[in-house]
Amino acid sequence: MTNLETSVIDPVEIAAALIRCESVTPADGGALRVLEELLAPAGFRCERLAFSEPGTPDIDNLFARFGTGAPHFCFAGHTDVVPTGEVSSWSRPPFAADIRDGLLYGRGAVDMKGAVAAFVAAALRFAAEQGADFGGSISLLITGDEEGPAVNGTRKVLDWLAQAKALPDHCLVGEPTNPDRLGDVIKIGRRGSLTARLRVTGTQGHSAYPHLADNPVDKLVHILHRLISEPLDDGSAHFEPSTVALTSVDVGNDAANIIPAEARARFNIRFNDHHTAASLTERLHRTCAAVIDELGGAYDLEVTSSGDCFLTEPGPLVDVVAGAVEKVTGLKPALTTGGGTSDARFIKDHCPVVEFGLVGQTMHQIDERVAVDDLHLLAAVYGETLKAYFNRFAG
Repeated sequence: MTNLETSVIDPVEIAAALIRCESVTPADGGALRVLEELLAPAGFRCERLAFSEPGTPDIDNLFARFGTGAPHFCFAGHTDVVPTGEVSSWSRPPFAADIRDGLLYGRGAVDMKGAVAAFVAAALRFAAEQGADFGGSISLLITGDEEGPAVNGTRKVLDWLAQAKALPDHCLVGEPTNPDRLGDVIKIGRRGSLTARLRVTGTQGHSAYPHLADNPVDKLVHILHRLISEPLDDGSAHFEPSTVALTSVDVGNDAANIIPAEARARFNIRFNDHHTAASLTERLHRTCAAVIDELGGAYDLEVTSSGDCFLTEPGPLVDVVAGAVEKVTGLKPALTTGGGTSDARFIKDHCPVVEFGLVGQTMHQIDERVAVDDLHLLAAVYGETLKAYFNRFAG
């Protein structure tokens, strides 16, 4: 047993303490210190891991582990938050952690300091009740780089763990997954994300003499029409259809009587397991080249991807988490793969991973807030997950 009383482990107090840390990416604002001061006295070995890379901000991360044996279960999350927006638009100061009408207000309350607080509370309670010789280990992987470039955070912590031969066997990420009620959804995968920047070039000229120019706008429009008018696929067993979303079209031309020399567009593709970033890049080049072959001109295409799609097949880990959710909330969660990306895209290369967190309706919004009752409920789900996990996988 540790010297920590389980009765004083309150996820609401932990969440409030984290919200008061102004940890807008890449600033830490003291958030990791708050966690260390809770975890270290309870017997968690805490490692502060600072990583750097040219062109990106330096980032502090935290890896805390209780126990040394197998199986090794990891909670993963982040304490960095997005900017507040116009502070005067908030009904409560965004870093004050005010509670009103049963709701805790503050930037990061939902995404995802609330979930971090809930799994810290669950881990502390488990440690206090079970002691260090419970037959496995629990870890917490906390980054300050999820809302930013995601270069010096979870990915590098995982590389460090791989070198130390300390990778977890299974992982749960606490990103907000529920659309309406706590217990609605567990994410068992994510779509991939690809962003493309397309530039089409031609010959500038007078709009009254279009035959003397080579209009790149016409070609760009044809390319974009083909991209958005032809479905990429019809979805798959666990994924919805892939989507193409135009996010910018620009020619940089303020003159009505000039045909510009170039036109640009940016678009994002969220894709399922019918594709990879590499296969989509080839497809984009084929589409662009076909239009250019027909109409002339030239194009440049720059593609970046934050990760391919992934799926954790329903099985023991999914069963454990889904069973804990249903036991605590009374709801049978749907298993989905929708939404954006998360750091699970890095974790899946090392161990099976699922995601379950708070209701996401106010994440990144003015007056971001979480129900106090949901924080207690989520901590209970995480606690039940730990019990069920080690009952199933230990010894």
